[in-house]
Amino acid sequence: MNRVIKSKVYKDGSFFDGIIGVQGGSISSFGSCSGADSSSLCHTEGEVFQFNNFVVLPGFIDVHVHLREPGFSYKETVESGTLAAARGGYTHVCSMPNLKPVPDSFEGLEPQLKAIENSAKVNVYPYGTITEGQRGMKLSDFDGLLNRVIAFSDDGVGVQNEDLMRQAMLEAKKRKKMIVAHCEDNVLRAGGYIHDGEYARKHGHKGINSESEWKQIERDLKLVAETGCSYHVCHISAKESVELLRQAKRAGLDVSGETAPHYLVLDDSELRDEGRFKMNPPIRSAKDREALIEGILDGTLDMIATDHAPHSAEEKGKGLKDSLMGIVGLETAFPVLYTELVKGGIISFDKLIKLLHYNPMKRFGIGTEIEFGAEANFTVFDLDTPYIIDSNEFLSMGKSTPFEGKEVYGRCKMTIAKGDLVWKEI
Repeated sequence: MNRVIKSKVYKDGSFFDGIIGVQGGSISSFGSCSGADSSSLCHTEGEVFQFNNFVVLPGFIDVHVHLREPGFSYKETVESGTLAAARGGYTHVCSMPNLKPVPDSFEGLEPQLKAIENSAKVNVYPYGTITEGQRGMKLSDFDGLLNRVIAFSDDGVGVQNEDLMRQAMLEAKKRKKMIVAHCEDNVLRAGGYIHDGEYARKHGHKGINSESEWKQIERDLKLVAETGCSYHVCHISAKESVELLRQAKRAGLDVSGETAPHYLVLDDSELRDEGRFKMNPPIRSAKDREALIEGILDGTLDMIATDHAPHSAEEKGKGLKDSLMGIVGLETAFPVLYTELVKGGIISFDKLIKLLHYNPMKRFGIGTEIEFGAEANFTVFDLDTPYIIDSNEFLSMGKSTPFEGKEVYGRCKMTIAKGDLVWKEI
């Protein structure tokens, strides 16, 4: 079906009154209704959506999403996870590999590819694992995965063996693929489950120290300097990690890094003994949060990813100690970030769009611009009407969020992915 969207459009750092025509999956017309071609543009045929108070934004890109299928479909499915992505304004997501079967070979990846083909509502790019079974003992079948995965990651666990990580980087470089690393030293973590800070000490919880994260990043960055591998750090949470990445970039290494919304707007003084505040890495101190904000401001941190990690209500209902690690984030990321960081005067709107769209597009080579002839991937938001985050409204099967009950601005009203209308709330 042909569609025509008339609205304010965000393009090249500013808004303008525009019109977008969508036909056959692509943007068939695009421009301003006040320009020289306004007559033909404004009479483009199709189902017309006129938005006087909403804005069109480029579809967001999340390079860190757990879709849970195959193997854990009681937590999430490709269909439910990508519907949640669409409701959050995301048109491209990269699916993490801690699945069953593990995508460590084509045979392990194939069930996920079939689920994506049959059920995905937005563009999905799977990761292959770095090691067989994510056990950290032997490299996966990189050649069998090569043309079917976005990059290689053992997300959920760090690669503990330095020699094996060196080998992985060398093999990835040969194939022009990126290593996307969950950095965590299991010995240094020592069984902790929240940040090793004031809250943990006051309430008798076993803490995860920051060194368990930054020490492995330090090791990997030395290996990057040695191998020349393209390297990306997942879910950075600690101030020391930010500084290590900053220094690596100054040295000219081919590195990038992400953080997540909860690390940018929360600190461990706000924890409660509820599973919805438990994830790995954990929410850390106010000083860590300040360093992360500095990192996105100066470009050390390239992008914001959600680390959307749904679990069942039972798995998340056992408090901080016994709940599983992980929260959902696809449906809350933009409103939380827009409310806290943009409306809060910490970053510009343009910076937020770069963190959610342009920077991951450039680094990972996925996503599209809003322009004539491009695949139609964009989203429509109401930026002005406040609302309360209510997990009962989520399309994700996971409902665990630290932002439950929070008043925010920025509600997704429509998402078009691959030219299809995949979410509408109008």
